[in-house]
This record gives sequence, structure tokens and C-alpha cells, in this order.
Amino acid sequence: MNMEFVKNILVDFWATMGEMSPYLLFGFLVAGVLSVFISPGIVERHLGGRGFWPVFKASMFGVPLPLCSCGVIPVAMGLRKHKASKAATLSFLLSTPQTGVDSILVTYSLLGPVFAVFRPVVALITGLVGGAGVELFAHDAIAGGSNEQCADECCNNNNEKPKTNWLVRIFRFGFYTLPADIGKPMLIGVFVAAILAAFVPDDFFADKLGQGFGAMLVMMLIGIPLYVCATASVPIAAVLLAKGLTPGAVMVFLMTGPATNAVAFATIWKTLGGRVAIIYITTVIVCALSAGVFLDYIMAYDFTAQMAHHHHEMMPAVVKNISAVVLLLVLVWPIIKNFKKKSHHNNS
Repeated sequence: MNMEFVKNILVDFWATMGEMSPYLLFGFLVAGVLSVFISPGIVERHLGGRGFWPVFKASMFGVPLPLCSCGVIPVAMGLRKHKASKAATLSFLLSTPQTGVDSILVTYSLLGPVFAVFRPVVALITGLVGGAGVELFAHDAIAGGSNEQCADECCNNNNEKPKTNWLVRIFRFGFYTLPADIGKPMLIGVFVAAILAAFVPDDFFADKLGQGFGAMLVMMLIGIPLYVCATASVPIAAVLLAKGLTPGAVMVFLMTGPATNAVAFATIWKTLGGRVAIIYITTVIVCALSAGVFLDYIMAYDFTAQMAHHHHEMMPAVVKNISAVVLLLVLVWPIIKNFKKKSHHNNS
């Protein structure tokens, strides 16, 4: 690797950080607000019961909810413990990891308004389809339960009065707890995107994978075992789109990467049953491929690429650079703090 490639990687890394940082920082703030005023405890109280209405509410709650990735499974199991049906529980598990306020804003910044709207809509539909599938094929009579708990503040389900005021809790969750959860994968995602941008020739994916259904199948096979959080998947998706992958194939990657992982599948199998676990993975596959085909059908690739990059010039360069510095500090600080804590523990 010569210095020119290193330079290109660093330039692409910083350019991506600059594009997404103003939106991601705002997303962190909104996530902090939601974490204070829409707690997992409130979610649990509203999603109990049977039928389609709890399934719809579960999917709706999951789309914007700022749950850390470690909190999705225990909160979903909390729904189950509070007498939510299997259908509502699975609906929540399907819609929540695919998107959130932070990833929606980052999607807008790097992929444009079409993806920013399409992505949460598809997440909602996926939750509804999965919930309906459980109601039809894995109907349950009695709600089960789980003792698994999340230690993060965002997953605090007890009734104790918070020791700090709401403003402190907003900034603590939005600019520390959430970045601590996604900081490492976010930086890795941007770095991988920069490497792909520097090394992969233009139209590489169009030439190698083509423009049809086959490219979507390849992205599905890559995305299902490769766990990547909703926000961290966006920079990689932006490079894939720029290098010739169709919008539909990119959409498949954006869905299957965040929505599926081994921990979720194992937990669903153990707590909700094998039939529900099969419905879970089948729903992701069917909805991802259907969304990809539909997105490719309604718009041409060139038009989508223009939509993805046209609005970027609206943001002044100085705002992008300052925001990138702030975002880098926000993402790196929890990593440094955690490293110091581990070093201190090992030395003591």
C-alpha cells in the first residue's frame, strides 16, 4: 500500500465523517430526548395484549426508538414478560434494529431522502409482516417471560426516581450511552467504506454482480451473517451504491445486516420457539428481497445516485468539519474511557 492509497483512504474517511456528522449529532440529541420521555417501561405497558393492534404499535414503536443494540433483546423479552403476544414481541424485534432516529438522519445525509423515507417504512412493514406471520402460524395462548436484563440506563425498567434531572439524562444517553454502543462499529463502518472507496473501481459491482435479482441475493447472503448496526451500515451502503450496486441490492444489505444476528435468532428460538425463529428469518429474507425489487422498479439507478448526493452541497464546509471533529470526540471518548477502565482493572 503506497502513500497515495493511504491519503485517499484518509480523505474519504474524513469526507464521510463530514457528510454525516451534523445529522448524526442531531440524531443523538433526539435519541436522548426519546430515551427520557419514551422509556422501555412505557413501551412495555402499551404493547401488551393480543391481535393486530399490539403488533402495529410494537412495529411503530420500534422504528424510531433509541434502544442500544444490547437493549433490543431484553426489552423485547420484557414485553413478553408483561404479557405481550409472541406476534407483538417479534414485530418489535424486527423493526427496532433496522432503523432509529440516528440512522434515519445518517441515511438522509449519505444516501438521500429516498432511502431516508423508504428505509423506516420498510422496517415498519417488516415488523407487521413478521407479527402477522406469528399470529397465523405460531399463535400462542399464554405469554411467556424472560429474566434477561440490560444494564444500560436506556433499559432501566424499574420505578426508581432518576437521581439526575432530565436534561442531564438526555445528554448522557444521547452523547455517551448511545455513542458508546455504536462508536466502535460506526468508526469501523466508515473506515471500511473509505477502503472500498479507495480500492474498488467505479462500476465494479455493476460489472461483477450485474443489475438484477442476483445482486440482491448476494447482498442478502452477505448481510444475514454479517452483523452491522443500523447506523454503521450506511457509510458502507453509500460506497456500494457509488460503485455500481443497484439501490435495491443496497436496500437488501441495509435490511439484512442490522436485522439479523446469531444472538437474536438464538434468543428467539429459546424463548419464543423454533417456529417463531423460522418466521423471523423468513420475514427478513422475503421483505428484504421484495423491498429491493420494488425500489429498483420505481426508480432508475442514475436518478437515485443523483438524489443521494445532490443535497450534500447545502451544508457549509466549515460546519461539516467542525461537526466531524465533535462527532469523532463523541465516538472515541467512550472507547478511551472503557479502555482505561479495563487497564485499571487488570492492573489492580
